[in-house]
Amino acid sequence: MIIIMKPGVTQASILSVTGYIQSHGLDVHISAGKEVTIIGVIGNKSLISSDSLASMKDVERILPVTESYKLANRKFHPDPTSITVGNAVIGPDTLTVMAGPCAIEGEEQLLTIAKTVKECGATFLRGGAYKPRTSPYAFQGLEEEGLRYMQKASYETGLATICEIVSPEAIETAHKYVDMIQIGARNMQNFILLKEAGRSRMPVLLKRGLSATIEEWLNAAEYIIAEGNPNVVLCERGIRTFETATRNTLDISAVPVLKDKTHLPVIVDPSHATGSYRYVPSMARAAVACGADGLMIEVHNDPSCALSDGPQSLNFEKFKALMEELSPYCALVNRRKDALS
Repeated sequence: MIIIMKPGVTQASILSVTGYIQSHGLDVHISAGKEVTIIGVIGNKSLISSDSLASMKDVERILPVTESYKLANRKFHPDPTSITVGNAVIGPDTLTVMAGPCAIEGEEQLLTIAKTVKECGATFLRGGAYKPRTSPYAFQGLEEEGLRYMQKASYETGLATICEIVSPEAIETAHKYVDMIQIGARNMQNFILLKEAGRSRMPVLLKRGLSATIEEWLNAAEYIIAEGNPNVVLCERGIRTFETATRNTLDISAVPVLKDKTHLPVIVDPSHATGSYRYVPSMARAAVACGADGLMIEVHNDPSCALSDGPQSLNFEKFKALMEELSPYCALVNRRKDALS
C-alpha cells in the first residue's frame, strides 16, 4: 500500500507513520515531492491496520498497490528518476546515447571508436568484454583485458562506460574498470545475478528478456532495487515474435507503457532489435519521439570485419548522420542531447 500525506506535512507526522509501520516489522519507502509526500509500505500488509494508519495525523488517504513490484512502481515514486553515472545523467531532461562496438576487439580499435562517438555527441562508450553467444564457438570477448581498454578509453575521452556482465565474478571485476554494468536479455531472470548486481551498488542497465512481459521485466528490476541499489535503467531491445524480417520485434509501445508504470529511466536499443544497420536510424528516431530517455547503438570502425554483430553496426559516417538527425526529435520532446555539458 501507499500512504499519501497531506500537503505541508510535518516531519514529526512522517516519523509517527513510519515508526508505526516499522514497529510491525515492515519496511518503508519515502518519496518526498515538491507538494506531496508518499510513504510506501513494503512487506506483509496484514500485519498493520489500515484504519489505524488512516486516523494518524496528516494522513490524507491510503491506496492499495496490487502490482508485485513496489520499489520500481510509479505509485511509490511519482516523479521520474534521474541517474547520474560519471559525468552523464540518464533521465527525463537529457537524451543519453550509448555507442560503441558489440565486442571489444583491441585497444587501438576501441580508442578510435571512443573518440569518434564522443565527437558525434555520444555520452557513453559501450563495449562488450564478456559475450554470451548463441554458439560456443563464436568470439566470447576479451574479458578483463577488454575492461582495461574501456578504462583507458574513458580516461582519454571523458565518456562514461558500460559493459555487460554475465556472472557475479564479472561484476567484481567490472567494478574496477567501468562506470555501469549491463545485464543482458539472456540473464534478465538470472535472479542470483540480479541480487549480486543490487549488492554491488553499481548503476545497472537491465535489458528486456527475449520473451519477457513488462511485468516480468519490472519484477526483475525489483530484485536489484530490493537489494539496496536504486540505480536501474531499463532497456527495450526487441522481443522474439513470429516475424523474421528483423532480428527481433522492437516494442516501441513498451516505452510509454513503462513511463506509466515505473519511475525508472527507459532507453531503447534499435541495433539488437532490428539486426540491420538499415533500420537503426528510423527506429532510433521513433524511440526518441515516443519518450525514450536514451539510445544504445552499436558503432564499429569496419562493420564488415566485426567479430560480433557487424550487420547491425553503424559505421562512423552513418552514426554521425544519425546523431545530426536526432536534434529536431530531441527538440520536439524537450530533451537535451548533451548530457555531458
